[in-house]
Amino acid sequence: MKQWLLFVTALIGCFALNAQSPPNTLEEYQKQYERRIRQPYLNGVYIPEDIGDAFIQFGKLISADSKAKFKAMSEEDASVKLHYSFGRWISVNWGFEEGSRFSHYLKQLGLSHPDDMIRFVLICYHRNLNKKPLEPKPLIQEMVDARRKAYRERQLKLLAEQEKRDSSGGN
Repeated sequence: MKQWLLFVTALIGCFALNAQSPPNTLEEYQKQYERRIRQPYLNGVYIPEDIGDAFIQFGKLISADSKAKFKAMSEEDASVKLHYSFGRWISVNWGFEEGSRFSHYLKQLGLSHPDDMIRFVLICYHRNLNKKPLEPKPLIQEMVDARRKAYRERQLKLLAEQEKRDSSGGN
């Protein structure tokens, strides 16, 4: 029992030493980001280098039955239905929010939003399993265009709301 308690205490100590507080400044954030994108492991989880490496990791992580179910889905269903389950696991464990070598690779391809990164990875993996061409460039462009369009629509809506408030005397 003492050995088990000692092991657990040591394990907690290792995690505490590796834990980082959130950055307080842009400079601290940049330093943490630069360090994170060079690490092969973050919080004890292997971080893929690129999409091919991610597929290899999926091969290790996903059961044959789950792969078959994923493969049988439509591409749209695969990217939508798994976004908040497996996709969320990918985002959290592979550091899409805080930065990792895989998220940095995806940023270099043109994806900047974690949700777009998730969708891209799920669609590419689905295409890979179904032996279809990945066609990353058109897929990325579609996502970038959709993100820009949504941003413009939000801006126009905010502008219209502001003009409405201004014309009604601010009430």
